[in-house]
Amino acid sequence: MPNIKSAIRKVRRIKKQSLVNKSRKSKYKQALKKMLKLIEKKDKKEINKYFPEFQSELMKVAKTGVIKKKNLSRKISKISKKIKNIKN
Repeated sequence: MPNIKSAIRKVRRIKKQSLVNKSRKSKYKQALKKMLKLIEKKDKKEINKYFPEFQSELMKVAKTGVIKKKNLSRKISKISKKIKNIKN
């Protein structure tokens, strides 16, 4: 346990921030799972409807630094490639 007042405050702040980061990371994972499920179903109409929202959600997470931007760009690129290969 920290003794210095500023260290005590910092511990409190870190605890709050880690909760925020955890919620952001779960939003990211949920969006990813939803998109992969749609790709699995091969429902092109639903995918095209959800894709902009999906990208937006992921970039919001990247903006805060929970997950690196290039990592997300790579994921988005892979998913858009999968979507492109779906034939309806």
